Amino acid sequence: MTITTSRRAALGAGLATLAAPRLGWTQGSLAGRTITLVVPSPAGGGTDFSARLVADSFGRALGATMVVENRPGGNDVVGLQSVLRATPDGTTLLCGYCATMTARPAIGGIGDIVPTRDFQAVGQITDTPQLFVTHPTVPANTLQEFIALAKQKPGEMNYASAGNGSMHHMGTEYLKHRAGIDLVHVPYRGTGETIRDLIAGRIQFYMNSPPPLTPLVRDGKLRALCVSSNERHPGMPDIPSAAEQGMPDLNLNVWFSVFAPRGVPAPMVAMMSEKLREVLADQALRDRAFQAGALVAPSTAEALADRVARETENWRRIAQQANITAG
Repeated sequence: MTITTSRRAALGAGLATLAAPRLGWTQGSLAGRTITLVVPSPAGGGTDFSARLVADSFGRALGATMVVENRPGGNDVVGLQSVLRATPDGTTLLCGYCATMTARPAIGGIGDIVPTRDFQAVGQITDTPQLFVTHPTVPANTLQEFIALAKQKPGEMNYASAGNGSMHHMGTEYLKHRAGIDLVHVPYRGTGETIRDLIAGRIQFYMNSPPPLTPLVRDGKLRALCVSSNERHPGMPDIPSAAEQGMPDLNLNVWFSVFAPRGVPAPMVAMMSEKLREVLADQALRDRAFQAGALVAPSTAEALADRVARETENWRRIAQQANITAG
């Protein structure tokens, strides 16, 4: 399935501008106010990391105080709904995870919420290859060795995810399809719970954005197989790329971005987008992200809206090929 340029532009427009704003707006509308940046997942994961990376400086750039609030539940639906129910005045924003905004909608995994219709893109925070890891007791040091082991033991090893439609789920199912292996899916409610079972050896394979995993790899509690890209991660030069391991063009990067609910005035969204890009230009902030394994990648609102539309269509095609469903 392909998406035409005109259709992609139409879908992107839903995120970038939407309908006429319901509320008045002035340049100082957010000054002195408290802005809640909602993370629709538990603390400790990549979404939480990205939100806290920018919250303080982003709030200051807007002349406001920004607080991060974790509202997990229902494959992120609880958090998304809380943002959509809030008054669309710019004081409630969403830190969105790529799977929640593209992969889950592609398989009907977030109910009647349609990100391209219900949210406006503000800007991207990070864009990072996933890190593939195993427990050190698994007798595989590379992705090729893990695939060979999985072929010897079809259905005997498992992998973790943060639920149906997460990047861990969709990405691993796509890997299974590409490699011709059978792994058992074990969904979890959050990254912290997953990592506990990984460290305990109850999970054999996991892919996620680097920040929650790199300290455990450095400490020898997990073994890194590769990163899910054609090139090595600049912050982890000793870890091979998926392309080096015989899996080119997996395209499983994980990104986190800021979104506003529909109805927030378009000039306010444009101003927030500009301020976010200014915040992400700070070298100290970029260094903090890099040390955790994340790559800061600011974008315009329009570029993010286009990416959401494009990746939703791509995941829909992959889901059909690999028989991935929301159930």
